[in-house]
Amino acid sequence: MPDNSEPVTILAIESSCDDTAAAVCRDGEMLSNLVAGQQVHLKWGGVVPELASRAHMQHMVPVVDTALKEAGIGLPEIDAIAFTRSPGLIGSLLVGAEFAKSLAYALGKPLVAVDHMQAHVLANLIGTPRPTFPFLCLTVSGGHTQIVVCHSPDQLEVIGKTGDDAAGEAFDKTAKILGLPYPGGPLIDRHGKQGNGERFLFPEPQIPGLDFSFSGLKTAILYFIQRETAANPHFVAENLADICASVQHRIVTILLNKLKKAAVQTGIKEVCIAGGVSANSHLRTELTRLGEALGWNTYIPDFSYCTDNAAMIAIAGYYKYLEQDFSPLSVVPSAR
Repeated sequence: MPDNSEPVTILAIESSCDDTAAAVCRDGEMLSNLVAGQQVHLKWGGVVPELASRAHMQHMVPVVDTALKEAGIGLPEIDAIAFTRSPGLIGSLLVGAEFAKSLAYALGKPLVAVDHMQAHVLANLIGTPRPTFPFLCLTVSGGHTQIVVCHSPDQLEVIGKTGDDAAGEAFDKTAKILGLPYPGGPLIDRHGKQGNGERFLFPEPQIPGLDFSFSGLKTAILYFIQRETAANPHFVAENLADICASVQHRIVTILLNKLKKAAVQTGIKEVCIAGGVSANSHLRTELTRLGEALGWNTYIPDFSYCTDNAAMIAIAGYYKYLEQDFSPLSVVPSAR
């Protein structure tokens, strides 16, 4: 173990998809957290992998430099470089990994490879209040939907996962069906605030255990829209708020019904959410309401730590540093 009397400063890099991010933390406290988005994907209605990796190459040095300056930290003060190793778009991951490896080699500092999904869970350990171990975490993003038991920062157990599509994908595909621009998930949230979530009843998949499925729900939404617009071409425009609210209500009830079941099975009352979809206002509100009804202690990350960011990579890297869990310079990223 390192000498804990000395402060531990981590520079973290996140490049798993289309956001170039860098953060600096000292002893687990964030000193900076910078994200550069990529507007180039908007006209394509989704992330184009080749364009994403090119944009990462343009943004990486300015974002890291700004994160260091905002933190008031010089490169010699960095104790380790943490980076996202997996999962993600392989081209995007390669840019972040090679930059991190080169910097670690040049500075003679340890390299810490971080799993993106583990980092989402550990984002709940940034700031206060924070959950005590063990805690349950519902991790929901565009590519993943999981229920995780976090026994410690380095011991996470997945007890429920999606068998097909993720909840975030259900939001985004619904937005596309409705003709909303990319990224559509936040727009469904925005329109849904003005609507009646119980007006249109969409089915809840009957999946045993703690696993999820959203492919059937997506199909049901598609057929519903096709049927209604065939009868009334203006149906979506006239009912957009109620459609968004109803879709959002069904996705959130699916998520929380499984989370409730997991809490009963494990007996854990420390409950968190994480991932990009955890920024959804309806999910945040309903989790708080459910927690109050069931006597849970609920934790919801700050919005800046929900979507892809480097602060979550930094906190995961910090705990790995304390365990001296370093990676060789030969480490390679993995899309899965």
